Amino acid sequence: MERDKMIREIEEIDCKWDVIIIGGGASGLGAAIESTTRGYKTLLLEQGDFAKGTSSRSTKLVHGGVRYLAQGNISLVLEALRERGLMKQNAPHLVKDQSFIIPNYTWWGTPYYTLGLTMYDLMAGKLSYGRSLPFSKKRTLKHIPTLQDKNLCGGVVYHDGQFDDARLAINLCQTFVENGGVAINYMKVGGLKKTNGKVNAVFVTDMESGSKYTLEAKVILNATGVFVDEIIKMDEPKARDIVKVSQGVHLVLDKEFVPGDHAIMIPKTSDGRVLFAVPWHGKVVVGTTDVPKDSAELEPRALEEEVDFILETAGRFLTKPPKRSDVRSVFAGLRPLAAPSGEGKKTKEISRGHKIVVSKSGMVTITGGKWTTYRQMAEDVIDTVAKTGEFPEKKSITRNLKIHGYKNGVDLNNPLYFYGADEEQILALAKKEVGLEEYLSEKLKVINAQVVWGARHEMARTVEDILSRRTRCLLLDAKESIVMAPKVAELLAKELGYDKQWEENQIKEYSELASRYILK
Repeated sequence: MERDKMIREIEEIDCKWDVIIIGGGASGLGAAIESTTRGYKTLLLEQGDFAKGTSSRSTKLVHGGVRYLAQGNISLVLEALRERGLMKQNAPHLVKDQSFIIPNYTWWGTPYYTLGLTMYDLMAGKLSYGRSLPFSKKRTLKHIPTLQDKNLCGGVVYHDGQFDDARLAINLCQTFVENGGVAINYMKVGGLKKTNGKVNAVFVTDMESGSKYTLEAKVILNATGVFVDEIIKMDEPKARDIVKVSQGVHLVLDKEFVPGDHAIMIPKTSDGRVLFAVPWHGKVVVGTTDVPKDSAELEPRALEEEVDFILETAGRFLTKPPKRSDVRSVFAGLRPLAAPSGEGKKTKEISRGHKIVVSKSGMVTITGGKWTTYRQMAEDVIDTVAKTGEFPEKKSITRNLKIHGYKNGVDLNNPLYFYGADEEQILALAKKEVGLEEYLSEKLKVINAQVVWGARHEMARTVEDILSRRTRCLLLDAKESIVMAPKVAELLAKELGYDKQWEENQIKEYSELASRYILK
């Protein structure tokens, strides 16, 4: 994961790739691992940082999708439940069992949800996370004492998974590189080259140096999430859009609002969605919304009505309704929903299944899907890539492929647990070099060594890369992350060989960005 080394790889004169993947989010990274482990020479290019967009802004759930079960989408639920089990099996340092309680304020709620969730458990088979059970009112309040007890009849506990999305993305990238792949962030694709009507190269610009490259491949895979239509139009300017963009917003609160280990799931909000309040890194993530957007952007912003909706809905179920001043961070993500052929469907009704399209010129595009099914999406799309490129047929090995950092039985109270097997090396680095054991933030339990590690081994290039995705400080406490920015800039400048002016620019840029995550 050294960027300079990766750049040298693409500068080799005779370098021709089997597959070039555009997009470094969940679908692109999954496809990259799938491709390189089948023996195809693979390059992944990302215009920003890995998981900069949608893939670092999820609800942090690895789930089969209780809501999709209610919609009758059985095949998607079965696929997601299987993949949920494989994620925990292959990345146990990042994916954990999370128990959820559905509080019931009607007499029929408990038997109704117990029955439905028992079916959910049975569908998971051997990969089940645990059994769903009805809870009395007393037991429900024992586990979540902050729930409104007026008219509470009881609850149902069920099990799904919880994870750190951006950390998994970084570990997937490391896994890809360890298996012979080449991945470069801040490398923007500006156009496609065709020969005899077939797409066979990409025009790219290194956003750091300004250097331009023309990189050839047998197959180009467009895995750019909410931006897939932009790439498709480079190939076919008149192509119809295949993505419908939907925004989801999350608020991060202190743990006191949901103090135990259980999460809350409200199955029916006023807009017909579900609302989650999930413990995460010592905070609680509350969301989400589903608002259609006309266009995609790299740094989406929460709308006031989305913030108000989450606060109002959470307030109806908690004894202490959260106020704007309680929100430590607000973040928005865009979902790349595979646009339905019919008109008039609301975004929350569009299937979360994935869609693969091959253009006349041979470019492959994948869209839709969700984090939980990233590996199956990758397997499906690389099957298509192999057929399109007439590659030798090879079987997928990713079902049982351990992800970088793999470590069983991590201590979730350890602030470095999400590094998994890398934790020992980070602690060794902290001891070896002066000042790296010191806290960058005692409040968020981040040490200076994490910045240096991010720069040396995880291709972090900016203050934002460190504070938003290598650590999750921006999402956990935006104000505290602004306080941390100057020291991060200083450490990064030293590692990457930049001057004081670069440091100052980085602090300014980051502070402006982080201020958008703070509710005024």
